[in-house]
Amino acid sequence: MSIRFLTAQLAQQIDEELMNAVGAFSLDQLMELAGLACAQTLSAVYSKEKYPKVLVCCGPGNQGGDGLVAARHLGMFGYEPTIYMPKPGSKDIYQRLQKQCINMNIPIIPPSVSVEELPRALQSSNLILDAIFGFSFKPPVRAPFDDALKLISASGLPIVSVDIPSGWDIELGNAEGVGLNPDVLVSLTAPKLGAKYFNGRHFLGGRFVPKAMQEKFQLNLPEYPGFDQIVELPRNYRM
Repeated sequence: MSIRFLTAQLAQQIDEELMNAVGAFSLDQLMELAGLACAQTLSAVYSKEKYPKVLVCCGPGNQGGDGLVAARHLGMFGYEPTIYMPKPGSKDIYQRLQKQCINMNIPIIPPSVSVEELPRALQSSNLILDAIFGFSFKPPVRAPFDDALKLISASGLPIVSVDIPSGWDIELGNAEGVGLNPDVLVSLTAPKLGAKYFNGRHFLGGRFVPKAMQEKFQLNLPEYPGFDQIVELPRNYRM
């Protein structure tokens, strides 16, 4: 059976079940595993020797938290990440993840000058990790993210997107034509419906879904190889 692609409603339901009494995960645990999968995907495709400088673009929600975790791991892997947050998250978990990156001397572009500094940061980067919008995003793209997406798209740099490319509708894809067009996508938990419109290299990450939950939602997830946190999906997986 083919892998199941999730609607926004089903993705939210699975997320909630992972963190309630049934799944028993904490948000911190899921972010850590998701961020590690994102960092591993990036490093599997883009070597630190050729692409050392990674601009990690983080939104204010859980997606941005995944990006902050990924930035920390990328630093551990030997990359030189810089964090760009057009609008930082206000929750305690976001603040703690940001502090962990500061403790590792990972540069963070101050939000107050982010619009002015983004073009300069893009010029000095080799690669972008897009963790701005998650599966709860609905178009249109509003300020300050609209200008950020335009600048990122115009940079011509390779992009690795987390879960769904920023600016895409989770079910309709880049129907508005304002979203990023990444080279690599790492879907978390299971691919979202909008990912059917993605034509680049596609990985699955988030090796934490219990077998019982996989069966309940008929996810038909592939086996992860060895101890890897990611698995690349074949080109014909959309069929």
